[in-house]
Amino acid sequence: MAEINNTQYFKVSTDPEKRVKMVLDLVYNAMEEKGYNPVNQIVGYIMSGDPTYITSHKNARSMIMKVERDELVEELLRAYIKNKSWEQ
Repeated sequence: MAEINNTQYFKVSTDPEKRVKMVLDLVYNAMEEKGYNPVNQIVGYIMSGDPTYITSHKNARSMIMKVERDELVEELLRAYIKNKSWEQ
């Protein structure tokens, strides 16, 4: 039996795909709020790996750094293909 004085931890694991979507959404909104072009800034981050492309507003910089850049590209490409954006 667990000791009454110790705190037990409970962690709900988030689907990696949903986690990346949430981070992109948070970063996009934070960039927009600060007056930056979110697309340009996110592309700059993905291409260079330099986190200073992302604002620290609303903890966006630290959140995006928790996601691998290839995961960001995968999610963006997945959304693009899902929406068949090339057919417009």
